[in-house]
Amino acid sequence: MSSHDGSTLPLNVTMVAVDKDKNSGHAFRWTTNHFDNSIIIAVHVKHKNNIIPHQGTNVFPPDEDDMDNVFNPLRQMCRHKVVMLKEAVIDDNDVVRGILEYAHRNHIHTIVVGAPSSTKNTLARKFKGNNVATAIIKSAPEYSSVYVISKEKIVGTRPALRPRVNGVGPPKQLTGHAPSELENGVRSQTLRVGVTSGRSERSHLHEKSRTSSSSQSMDSFDLSNRGQRSSYGHDSSSDESDSSGFASDSQSSVSGEIEAEMKRLKLQLKRTMNMYNSACKEAISAQNKAKEINQWKLEEARKVEEAKMSKEAALALAKKEKAKAKAALEAAEEAMKMAEKEAQRRLHAEMKAKREAEEKDRALTALAQNDKRYRKYTIEEIEHATQKFSPSKKIGEGGYGPVFKAQLDHTPVAIKILNPDASQGREQFQQEVEVLCSIRHPNMVLLLGACPEYGCLVYEYMENGSLEDRLLRKHNSPPIPWRKRFEIAAEIATSLLFLHQAKPEPLVHRDLKPANILLDKNFVSKISDVGLARLVPPSVADSVTQYHMTSAAGTFCYIDPQYQQTGMLTTKSDIYSLGITLMQIITAKPPMGLAHQVKRAIEKGTFSNMLDPGVTDWPVEEAVAFAKLSVSCAELSKKDRPDLASVIVPELNRLRDFGYRLHNNQNCSHSPRPPTPTRGPHSKT
Repeated sequence: MSSHDGSTLPLNVTMVAVDKDKNSGHAFRWTTNHFDNSIIIAVHVKHKNNIIPHQGTNVFPPDEDDMDNVFNPLRQMCRHKVVMLKEAVIDDNDVVRGILEYAHRNHIHTIVVGAPSSTKNTLARKFKGNNVATAIIKSAPEYSSVYVISKEKIVGTRPALRPRVNGVGPPKQLTGHAPSELENGVRSQTLRVGVTSGRSERSHLHEKSRTSSSSQSMDSFDLSNRGQRSSYGHDSSSDESDSSGFASDSQSSVSGEIEAEMKRLKLQLKRTMNMYNSACKEAISAQNKAKEINQWKLEEARKVEEAKMSKEAALALAKKEKAKAKAALEAAEEAMKMAEKEAQRRLHAEMKAKREAEEKDRALTALAQNDKRYRKYTIEEIEHATQKFSPSKKIGEGGYGPVFKAQLDHTPVAIKILNPDASQGREQFQQEVEVLCSIRHPNMVLLLGACPEYGCLVYEYMENGSLEDRLLRKHNSPPIPWRKRFEIAAEIATSLLFLHQAKPEPLVHRDLKPANILLDKNFVSKISDVGLARLVPPSVADSVTQYHMTSAAGTFCYIDPQYQQTGMLTTKSDIYSLGITLMQIITAKPPMGLAHQVKRAIEKGTFSNMLDPGVTDWPVEEAVAFAKLSVSCAELSKKDRPDLASVIVPELNRLRDFGYRLHNNQNCSHSPRPPTPTRGPHSKT
């Protein structure tokens, strides 16, 4: 902006185009934060709907609506800024034209506009895509810099294309023309501020911090030569009026003196404004530095307070952790003492148990050596008979240990060798010797002798191996006829009844299964492996009083479920194992889930499909009766299982006799036993 005599004004005035949208506020805030100018002109263009061009000046002070909606928010923004805010309202039906004409007429150095926020913006609707910012960038004066602001960030800019040239012509007032737009707008705005500030505290300037002389100088600069159109009375206006009067009286004599005086006054004003501008910049810089120092002090104080609090918290935490560590150390010491005591107690218990086991083993060994009920064999005789336990002599393997075929005293025998790793092997050895030496039955395997030092048992040799191998037709052995199967079932039940009726106390086998039933050369069945048999009180035989065992023994799928869960042992525990074995005798199927399958087949009337297909001439009616008896024996509850002596043995004898009669009728002979199948390969006892 230039003076009326062509000299450059001391300040570069910044103009901000403002409206009611948010980006106008962002543009104004950005201007106050980035420019050191002491004068910022906020220009608001009121859009006129008429198309009649304006006549004369179109710059007016803001009215009440303009103050409330446009300028008051701007005053709040510069409340803490050292700037002088000027306000002007332009009436024009073309927003861009109004802004650019104002900038041209008043030689604005910097123009700041806000970017349109949306298509709903009034200016954007007006120009249909050519927004105000774009138009101003294209058409702004070449000496003006243009900044487009959106959300306090520069989104478009155009620097000045050339510097502003001094000497824009003499003041229009001296030549009789109308006052400039800037002067009129500034005076109008200044008068408006005085009126509004008298009603409220919405002051837009920091002029209160300035001296009255400085304000008067700024007003003199902004409002020079405008006294005749304002309610303000300034000295320059009076002088100018006097000079005009004097010039009309004596124009030729005093015109030169007036011009010289004007030049002197303007030069003095220029120096004063330069000094004022420098003082304002220094004041702003000092104020900013003071704010920075104050902010730094506050930040340092906050950091010191935080460090103090952190130190106190760390000390408290350290104290708490120290207490925890002390308590943990004491607890660890106490636990270590208890562990040492427990280790000593266990060591004593283990030593005591070891001594008792050794004493028991010595007692069993001595008892076995002194037992005269069976023949004693030396280990040398056992090794010679088995060819030093040759694998070629091995015929089976059980939980007790391996089984070898051998010759002792010119008699074929089966020798079972105690496995050193077998749990309770010595106890089983002694139990089996006790049972087999104290009882004799044609359907129980015969014990011929033993080697007590090494736990070797010598049995009679059973040529057809186990019932399990024959049912599964191991080594392609022929199937067992159904008549022989009925006979074997009756023999097993009879020998089991013999154990349950033993005197003075009943014996419970606990491991009855097809693998422990051996067949001789005539397919006569005999029960073996009675090492797990237990003596129970006589009252147990009535199935009312039960005998509690500390640990269940037997084979999975054959063991009584109630005995397995509770350890309560009775003679009915063997009945469950007998039921599963009987089902396998007629079906030749694995024991897993067999009771459920047989029961469902009987209910559906399809049990004939479950009979062993290796036998083709099954008497289905008798086989179903056999199966029903087997299912009743395998009931989960002991009280639901039939009695061995009064129900099971008579029914199996009936079925056996049925087979005898049918065979005799078919062959017209009186042979007491039907012919047996071809002898199968040897197996274990």
